[in-house]
Amino acid sequence: MPFSSMVPTHCTLDGFVLEPGCTEGVALQSLKDGTVFSVITRHSSYRLVVVDPVQQRVLVTGGRLFPERTELRLEGATAGGSLIKIGWIGVGLRFEMSLGGQRITTSRVESITIESVPPLRSSRLIF
Repeated sequence: MPFSSMVPTHCTLDGFVLEPGCTEGVALQSLKDGTVFSVITRHSSYRLVVVDPVQQRVLVTGGRLFPERTELRLEGATAGGSLIKIGWIGVGLRFEMSLGGQRITTSRVESITIESVPPLRSSRLIF
């Protein structure tokens, strides 16, 4: 039996890329510092504020683990296996965060809503 027929498609890199959550979602690096967005998962809701999109740092509130605003690293999206799409939150996938050495994986994401985007800072001087 060939190896490819023994491994479920969603557990392979090619199969993971075809997951709907790999195309419908948000890349943290595409957001500006201060952007506020909410993520509703199957079991919880979270409110996130982008602190540093390049370093993937966010402030998160919500779920049972974060009753108060906590700064952590948003690792990315996963289908529940070892594959992860770094810096991504995708509808239909779970998202992973890390706090210190602890990894936290949510239930499947049902929706993502951008609540507010900080205004552009003007470099023009007004006299």
